Amino acid sequence: MDLSQYAELFLAESREHLGACNTWLLAWERDPAATEPVRGLFRSVHTIKGMAATMGYGGVAELAHGMENLLDRLRRGSGSPSPQLIQTLFRATDALERAIGQAVAGGGEDGGVAATVAELDRATRRLEGGGPAIEEPAGPAPAAPAPVAPAGRLVTVGLRAEAQLKGGRGLLVLRRAEALGAVHEITPPLTAFESEEFDGRFSFRLATSATAAAIETALRNAGDVDTVLVSQEEVRAPRGEGLVAEAGRSRHVRVDLRRLDALMDLIGEMVTARGRLNDLAARRHDVAMDDLAIQISRLTTDLQAEIIQARMTPVWQVFDRFPRLVRDIAHQLGKQVEFRVEGKEIELDRAILDELSDPLVHLLRNAVDHGIEPAAERARLGKPTAGTVGLSAVRERASVTITLTDDGRGIDRERILEQAKREGLVDPGVTALTDDHLLRVLARPGFSTAAAVTSVSGRGVGIDVAMSKLRSMGGALEVRTEPGRGTTFMLRLPVTLAIVRALIAKVGSERYALPLTYVAETVELGAVPLTTIEGREAMLLHDRVVPVIHLRDLLGAGGDPPRARRPVIVVEQGQRRAGLVVDGMEGQREIVVKGFDAPPGTLPVFSGATIMGDGVPALILDAGGLL
Repeated sequence: MDLSQYAELFLAESREHLGACNTWLLAWERDPAATEPVRGLFRSVHTIKGMAATMGYGGVAELAHGMENLLDRLRRGSGSPSPQLIQTLFRATDALERAIGQAVAGGGEDGGVAATVAELDRATRRLEGGGPAIEEPAGPAPAAPAPVAPAGRLVTVGLRAEAQLKGGRGLLVLRRAEALGAVHEITPPLTAFESEEFDGRFSFRLATSATAAAIETALRNAGDVDTVLVSQEEVRAPRGEGLVAEAGRSRHVRVDLRRLDALMDLIGEMVTARGRLNDLAARRHDVAMDDLAIQISRLTTDLQAEIIQARMTPVWQVFDRFPRLVRDIAHQLGKQVEFRVEGKEIELDRAILDELSDPLVHLLRNAVDHGIEPAAERARLGKPTAGTVGLSAVRERASVTITLTDDGRGIDRERILEQAKREGLVDPGVTALTDDHLLRVLARPGFSTAAAVTSVSGRGVGIDVAMSKLRSMGGALEVRTEPGRGTTFMLRLPVTLAIVRALIAKVGSERYALPLTYVAETVELGAVPLTTIEGREAMLLHDRVVPVIHLRDLLGAGGDPPRARRPVIVVEQGQRRAGLVVDGMEGQREIVVKGFDAPPGTLPVFSGATIMGDGVPALILDAGGLL
């Protein structure tokens, strides 16, 4: 049976189980006396082994088998998990991830597999008191015991009639089930799965404490599953009877992300065409064309909303990688760190989520290395010996704010200021750095106060990389810090990148788009009191001083002189505000964001470009660059 078409599915499912392995290991390290982590580890590793054997990935199966042997001894009470033993399992998990990647890529066996298997076998023999490594009997290894009746639950599955390679899909369903508990009494037997007469209907008993809903969800995620019946009854239901009537069809399907990207590109082109159609209809004054334009506009909007929703992904898919990262950095630096995560259910466009990992990695490294003090220093300061690093996500209107905090030493503003003066980054007369000025100095490429470069940080690229990446996504970075209390970084991001609603402003003969996410309000220049603060023009708005930026002067725009009374767009990002003076406004429009490679010497105030309804391009203003 050719299972190569299941390689991507195997990779996706293996990554889920590898993530679970890291989560269980972290929990076990925090509480070595707990029994559930070793059981969860065993289930995940056993599932990977079974899937790898089905796919013919011998090296992966051998490595998973070595981990299984060690975990089996531990879960049977043959020894306690020492820090060295848990570290061995961490290394084995990393080796398993590498082996899976190489196997799926067709790169052959990983040279490190044999060494890791040998290390696991030595650890297993030590637990057994020096005896030979025990080989498991043929057939599936037993999963962790669960507090349910010995017979377990009867599970009956029916695959879709149109499913290809039903035997292979059935095996994948069983692997999903093995992640929940022991599988036995499979009917028909596994040998029947390879027969051309196999119709995709089978049953088995599952020893698990999971609920019926959880079992059904796990099995349906294998794909091409039509029906799942979960019962505690001892009587086996006749095959093929009452399946469709008693269970609904699967409402989830795996979709290649490239297809969603292609759909987003197409809907972007449709939005551009819709704008041109609306402009054309407005000029023709044809009732029939107006009606058609309205209908197409409504359908395009609905389709756009559905595609964007299909691309939304919970942030836990990125956040779940970081507990292991923080743990490894803390161990490397000899520090004690507790890592807390909140808001994992918040959703972002997958394209943004994929780009978010690098900025967060850099900021987390800095928090553990520069922020959190060593345990002895924290004890001397009256702090808990274990520092705390927190990561949270919150939805705010049309944006998402991700906050990273630590309760460490905070950023030394005076030290930063002294070095910034030496490097000519600030005027010699500056006596203090505000949060905004502090961030701009820290974000300068190569700027670092570290006494020495380490494998964790010190090269002066962390904040720079984070700032650059966020601005390329139309987001922004903010910092708040207090000596001795810690530091907070806030990453503000749009929910989606491809299509945004923007305010269209005119300056001279050019038009510019400003995403509405950053527009607080609009006022008229001259209708609000003006003043001067530190040599800069400002206006008093709602008892608050707001700096004024004349976009015409900033961009050096030509054309007719502006009118005395002009619109002012109040731009807001976090706690920062500015009044952007423009020559005129053309209202709101949905725009398709395109990448923009600015020519050398261009002011860093643009985040992209778009095509207007008349086919003329317009630049998208970057609120972070303007503020």
